[in-house]
Amino acid sequence: MRVLLALGGNAMTADGRARPEDQIAAAGVAMEAVAGLLEQDVDVVVTHGNGPQVGNLLVKNELAAAVVPPVPLDWCGAQTQATLGFVLMDALDAALARRGLDRRTATVVTRTLVSAGDAGFTRPTKPIGRFLPAEDAALLVEHGETWEDRGEKGWRRVVASPEPLEIIDAPAARALVDAGFVVVANGGGGIPVVRDADGNLSGVEAVIDKDLGAALLARTVGADVLVIGTDVAHAVLHFGTPEARDVGVVTAAELRAYAAEGHFASGSMGPKVDAACRFVEGGGARAVITDLAHLSEAVTGATGTVVVPN
Repeated sequence: MRVLLALGGNAMTADGRARPEDQIAAAGVAMEAVAGLLEQDVDVVVTHGNGPQVGNLLVKNELAAAVVPPVPLDWCGAQTQATLGFVLMDALDAALARRGLDRRTATVVTRTLVSAGDAGFTRPTKPIGRFLPAEDAALLVEHGETWEDRGEKGWRRVVASPEPLEIIDAPAARALVDAGFVVVANGGGGIPVVRDADGNLSGVEAVIDKDLGAALLARTVGADVLVIGTDVAHAVLHFGTPEARDVGVVTAAELRAYAAEGHFASGSMGPKVDAACRFVEGGGARAVITDLAHLSEAVTGATGTVVVPN
């Protein structure tokens, strides 16, 4: 069995803190779960969010904007892919050694193709980073960034969140998996790139939804199961009300109907539900949304929100 495990970015920051030691500790917890799967002879490809880590880089951009040019958002994505890949590999190597498992690890800095004509580039709507006073935001606008006045909270940057079309470096990731490596790839949904008329690729200022990127990567590397790791054991209907109930085994069509009724927030569970449905609609055996504590059971479909073909 081949599993694509998508880790949330907040899972890498130990309850929202983002000091290096906290991220290393959080990676250790996540990779213990992965090592348990490898012990069961399951092939694993890991992808991850990077929102908190990119957020830290954006703060550094803001503080240094009067001294050095801000680092572009695609560069921020590349930096966090490499950094988190290195941290995850170290943690996984240690977990494998404790179990006496001889598996090699690798990280692929991964580009994801998007369309230059995506509507998000015309009217960016994805908020990122922290709120700033108008005078601080104005300096960053001078550097070409788009900021919006959000009232009492201040100004906030907005960027495009285009649809992922192709994982450019997926063939490299798949070749490594086929050769026996445990691969970390496509962190943060991938580094967004566009192709010009001559076929050349270049990075763009955008954020790709990490869960949609994970669903595309899972199909591309031939995963049988997509597991989306989050901080809850199930997706929930009527969340936060007395009628709340966990979603167990469900078809993609049923889950999409629940989403259409407004059960899943667009900024949290909504993209995970969409990604799970896309994966099984594209031929995957099942997708599971759950927490890391139930990872082993999730792979077999014994726990979590288990999405199956219609």
